[in-house]
Amino acid sequence: MSDIKKVVLAYSGGLDTSVILKWLQDTYQCEVVTFTADIGQGEELEPARRKAEQLGIRQIYIDDLREEFVRDFVFPMFRANTIYEGEYLLGTSIARPLIAKRQIEIARETGADAVSHGATGKGNDQVRFELGYYALEPNIKVIAPWREWDLTSREKLLAYAESHGIPVEMKHKTGGSPYSMDANLLHISYEGKVLEDPSREPEDDMWRWTVAPEKAPDQAQYLELTFDRGDAVALDGKPLSPAQMLAELNRIGGLHGIGRLDLVENRFVGMKSRGCYETPGGTLLLKAHRAIESLTLDREVAHLKDDLMPRYAAMIYNGYWWSPERRALQALIDHTQQTVNGWVRLKLYKGTVMVVGRDSREDSLFDPTIATFEDDGGAYHQADAAGFIRLNALRLRIAARLNRSR
Repeated sequence: MSDIKKVVLAYSGGLDTSVILKWLQDTYQCEVVTFTADIGQGEELEPARRKAEQLGIRQIYIDDLREEFVRDFVFPMFRANTIYEGEYLLGTSIARPLIAKRQIEIARETGADAVSHGATGKGNDQVRFELGYYALEPNIKVIAPWREWDLTSREKLLAYAESHGIPVEMKHKTGGSPYSMDANLLHISYEGKVLEDPSREPEDDMWRWTVAPEKAPDQAQYLELTFDRGDAVALDGKPLSPAQMLAELNRIGGLHGIGRLDLVENRFVGMKSRGCYETPGGTLLLKAHRAIESLTLDREVAHLKDDLMPRYAAMIYNGYWWSPERRALQALIDHTQQTVNGWVRLKLYKGTVMVVGRDSREDSLFDPTIATFEDDGGAYHQADAAGFIRLNALRLRIAARLNRSR
């Protein structure tokens, strides 16, 4: 007899988590509470409620977390210009700490003694979820069915569903998408099947949010993003909430074929994995944010941020959002953003995005009287550079003399 009485399941209503729901009931003889997070995946969530009700679930949570997701997770990450291994904008990684946080809150509200997720034992998400659980509730019990059961294939999942009377949509019976997909307001990811051969180009009809760059409009489009303390707050002069901003940038960027990525990445668990991603809005945000920082950040502060960013990105990718080191680094990053105010103009054309203007009237460190190629009226004394160069060359000159004497 299990000592687990109630478990909160991160539940999408799809095949995997529907099987997990029934498996938890049968294996642990416990009550299951379902939690479905709306983080902008663009799917109708009421079917998940109806399916949970069909399976006898009494406590069903469906929460709209879109604004919290962008405001408290995506935007703080973008203040650091965060990318993993030079390319990945961490769309899946940044969603997991929010889901873990809300699961723990629900466990407390309902008196549950365990939480459960549908991540497999091969991937990063199991780590991200569970590091979040333990950081927020150190004594919580965690059930990861993919590490316990013998349902190791889609065929076995379908057979289990059929034998236990679990409703299965036709798309699952007929195969559905050939990819494993994850979507939220920041991105959509594709893994599995044909993508498991890194030498093969993905089919063009795989992409959901972006047109092929060669099929994008023949006319460029200009956007103007306004920033306040490092966050985008207005688009073409119109104030938008964080979720509205990202959704609109996704729409516009997608129209111009911006934000596609085909990547072989290094998972935290040790293996390499090939994934494809669409992050149109995030691509525009990153470009614009770096542009406004170029005007408003001191050189050494900007370089320090660039030095620290890969470590910050690894923390998020590996699941350490709730760690003390990430919180400490976030405090530093947020402190640097106090002067990151102004606007940036972007030019979008056939899969490319170019910064074509930027201004920060109150906080710009760009001084045209010093930077000019024309007469600067004595603002900068060029002769001073000779001593600067000689001092910086001193160690090089000493080494050169030593080398000549050998």
